[in-house]
Amino acid sequence: MREKALKEIESANSLEKVEEARVKYLGRSGEVSGFLRTIKDLPVEERKTVGPEANALRKELEEKIAEKKESFSGSGKKTFDATKPGKRTGRGHLHPLTIVDRDVRRIFSSLNFSVVEGPEMETEYYNFDALNIPGDHPARDMWDTLWVKGSGESRHLMRTHTSPMQIRYMESHKAPFQIIVPGRTFRYEATDASHEINFYQVEGLMVGPDVTLANFKFIVEEFFGKFFRKDIEFRFRPSYFPFVEPGVEVDIRFGDGKWLEVMGAGMVHRNVFKSVKYDPEEVQGFAFGMGLDRLAMIKYGIPDIRMFYSGDVRFVDQF
Repeated sequence: MREKALKEIESANSLEKVEEARVKYLGRSGEVSGFLRTIKDLPVEERKTVGPEANALRKELEEKIAEKKESFSGSGKKTFDATKPGKRTGRGHLHPLTIVDRDVRRIFSSLNFSVVEGPEMETEYYNFDALNIPGDHPARDMWDTLWVKGSGESRHLMRTHTSPMQIRYMESHKAPFQIIVPGRTFRYEATDASHEINFYQVEGLMVGPDVTLANFKFIVEEFFGKFFRKDIEFRFRPSYFPFVEPGVEVDIRFGDGKWLEVMGAGMVHRNVFKSVKYDPEEVQGFAFGMGLDRLAMIKYGIPDIRMFYSGDVRFVDQF
């Protein structure tokens, strides 16, 4: 049995042949394995002799098989069959939020807006105080804001909106200008189909001596028309945001469908201009904010915001 097995292993000319020899002799129903199971039926004196010899044979064959396999698959000895068909490489897909983010940047850039970004961890001053949000405003409540421990007197937090970049940009730039600020924001709230603990926003700001809501209306209608590539009906409703006055909500509707709230906006509040040392008698402007997640859900018919962050490749592969 030993001579026969060693000869078959040595003459094997492929990994498949080596595996066949392994199964034939060392597999569950192999010849060596079967012989080992019969040793228990031998007389005690024979078992003392035959047992060690059989186990030594099994070990020897295992080593020879491993050496033979290494000769085929070892470094420098890999086989390659040029006649076998190639393996198709899987093609990656952009995440829908990445697609929407790129579309937003492209469209606003075509409308002469600059794209700027800011830090995700902010100070209390930039996130709230300078934006006319006093300490007793509901947005300051701990259940809405993720505060960072050990940040000292400046009190750091994970930004609740991208609006802090309004202040940072105006501190170092003079009007006129128009910018958008895409980025990730954070809220301490329960997760469900329409709410997440982190999500993406895009902030917009246009400031100049003669900027009005008429300019805002034109920009908004141009953007959504290019983004959705459909005929859209618009509705502008009065609303309240502490950093604008007056404030508006923007709703859109496709055909006879239902109204969808997509944006909050308004004319920049005088107190915001004063916090960056702009004279509100000389300049004015509008600001707006919208959720990229919500835009993607509307555009692609995604029913649950949690799908964006599930990590499920089957979801991403659809885009």
